[in-house]
Amino acid sequence: MSFTMTNLAIVCVDDEISVLKSLEIELEKAFGDTYLYEFAESADEALELLQELEENNIETRMIISDWLMPGMKGDEFLTQVHRQYPHIATVLLTGQAALEVIQTTQQNANLYEYLPKPWSKHKFLATVQSALTQL
Repeated sequence: MSFTMTNLAIVCVDDEISVLKSLEIELEKAFGDTYLYEFAESADEALELLQELEENNIETRMIISDWLMPGMKGDEFLTQVHRQYPHIATVLLTGQAALEVIQTTQQNANLYEYLPKPWSKHKFLATVQSALTQL
C-alpha cells in the first residue's frame, strides 16, 4: 500500500488486472491526488485491504467491484462490506450479473449504482463523482 497526503481512499476489486489498470488510469486522471487508489484481485484480498486502511486511519469512501470473481462473488462481498462499513459507497461494475443479482445487491448492500462492462468512461466518472459528493 502506498501512502499519500490524503486520508480518503477508493478501492477497486476485479480479478482482471487489465480492468484494474484501466480504472486506475481513469480515476487518477479525473481525481488526481484527492484520493488514494487501492486495488484488489479478490473479495478476500479487498476485505483485508479495507481493514488495513482503517487501521491506518484512511477512510474508504467508495468500492468499485466486479461481480464474477473466483471465491466470493461481488454481490456477497458488497453485502459484507455494507454490514461492516455502511458509510462506503458501492458500485457494481460487471458484464456478467443477472438482473436478480443486481436487485438483490441493491437491497442488501445499498448499492449506489450498477455499471455494465464495457463501461462508458463518461458514465463511470459521473457515477463516481455523484456517489462521492453524496457522502
